[in-house]
Amino acid sequence: MNFIQQAYKGRNNWIYYVLVIAITFFGWQLIGVLPLLVTAILHSENTAELSRAANDNFMSLGIDSNLYLFVMILMFAIGLLFLFLGVKFIHKRPIKTIVTSRERIDWKRFWLAFVVWGIVSAVVISLGILLEPDSYTWNFKPVPFFILLAVSFLFLPLQTSFEELLFRGYFMQGLGTWVKNRWVPLIVTSVAFGLLHGANPEVAKLGYISMVFYIGTGFLFGILTLMDEGTELALGVHAINNIMAAIFVTTDWTVFQTDALFVDTSEPSVGIEMFLPVFVLYPLLLWFFSKKYGWKNWKEKLFGAIEEPVANS
Repeated sequence: MNFIQQAYKGRNNWIYYVLVIAITFFGWQLIGVLPLLVTAILHSENTAELSRAANDNFMSLGIDSNLYLFVMILMFAIGLLFLFLGVKFIHKRPIKTIVTSRERIDWKRFWLAFVVWGIVSAVVISLGILLEPDSYTWNFKPVPFFILLAVSFLFLPLQTSFEELLFRGYFMQGLGTWVKNRWVPLIVTSVAFGLLHGANPEVAKLGYISMVFYIGTGFLFGILTLMDEGTELALGVHAINNIMAAIFVTTDWTVFQTDALFVDTSEPSVGIEMFLPVFVLYPLLLWFFSKKYGWKNWKEKLFGAIEEPVANS
């Protein structure tokens, strides 16, 4: 059975998807936000200050950036837990089925993607700093940085795994079994993934042209998942992508405001860094993995029909 067909291993009626989406949203947005709210309350002097921070940014309350990053990640970790509970107890199928179509999760694939994209990201970021040194300020503070390093490597993958397993796992499988093809879930989940990031401060600063990057990234993860019949590669790339974003460069207007190694002091603008990944680096990454894993029949993998296995009819 291919990756999308894994959904047929459990209860697949639409009502179960509604229930799981509801409890996942409940866990993510209502339960998961509680640690952030408690942290904000403890750092505010009165309700007026708390209200102003809620409309702007809770970090304005003086919350340590590493603590803030951690409680933000907790929101996604709790959402991931509720998604797992929904798949296991409502759909009554193994959690592994939203991760991969293989007998076991292939961690070698995850780590290969993690390392390869980590190297590419480090090179690209370093080149950007070398080419425009006046736009960056060295920001190394040993204790905060090493705490950031620990939080990023230990916990940020929970945030990225929630997004991947929700969009490329759960939603892609559900849509695929509904519309009976692969291309509709690829397009819908990629665009939805991009729109989810529409609330990021980068979009407000740079305009909706920045959605090219987010939607393009969604397509990368979707293509990786469909071609490889599992989310391991997408999980690895997404995890190290966000880790590198957190630890290397920060600004006062991006979603990650951390104790990173460098502070970008330039004015927000749309440059080549917005389009280089989508139109150059992502195709090269897909080519690399296609050679590594011998991907064939791209047309069928990305646009083919989905049929319910006879044994489950």
